[in-house]
Amino acid sequence: MDSGRVISADGTTIAFDQYGSGPSLIVVGGATATRGAAATLCEKLGSHFSAYTYDRRGRGDSGDTLPYAVEREIEDIDAMIAVAGGSAFVLGQSSGAVLALRAAATGLPISRLAVYEPPFIVDDGRSKVPENYVAHLNELVAAGKRGDAFAYFLKEAVGIPDEYIERMKGSPIWESSEQVAHTIAYDGEIMGETMWGKPLSRRPWEAISVPALVMDGGASAEWQHKGVRELVAILPNARHLTLEGQGHGPADDVLAPVLVDFFLGDA
Repeated sequence: MDSGRVISADGTTIAFDQYGSGPSLIVVGGATATRGAAATLCEKLGSHFSAYTYDRRGRGDSGDTLPYAVEREIEDIDAMIAVAGGSAFVLGQSSGAVLALRAAATGLPISRLAVYEPPFIVDDGRSKVPENYVAHLNELVAAGKRGDAFAYFLKEAVGIPDEYIERMKGSPIWESSEQVAHTIAYDGEIMGETMWGKPLSRRPWEAISVPALVMDGGASAEWQHKGVRELVAILPNARHLTLEGQGHGPADDVLAPVLVDFFLGDA
């Protein structure tokens, strides 16, 4: 594994780790995830790819130039693609999948795109995220209530009941998530209106012409399957794959061979 840094267009430093050698594959993590979250996956992929995992802005060793804008995170992916050789495969997971989709829709040099369970809420199958969600997250963080911000995210965006949230408090994942709680609102901005319980708009997704693999887990909730199906119906060049027995966080041993097959199977 090699570590490095790249400067994004607005001057923000983005930290990354690279595993293996071969065609370049960049992993875009979801809410609260730092680059370490994809380390074991990238280790497995390193025998086939130059696999990159990076700290999204505001997390880990990366900078956080304000004010935040989704366009800046797309520029961060562009900077990572430049480091990776000028074009790359991209994998996005959860809200990171939506960021990767938005990046592809702008025409970045992404040759193939794989996404796992972008968390679109497209009907009343579960409660929608409040329309003041991002504003309230920012208010909590500004008031120094990072733990409350993380709890609010878990309840409203993830759908975890209060009693389970209480059990999580004080755990290692709680402490690490508090450190990056200010970035949860960033993912809220990336999601936009796609968690408000409305059918998925065709824009900007219909602009993504590259081959795309859209995945969900067989053990995941039905609302997530519905969002994935709507996305697949919109994308011009996509196929859908359900990973049986998997939930929102698929096992690396299951996900890795699927990615190898999609990115390299007909190369």
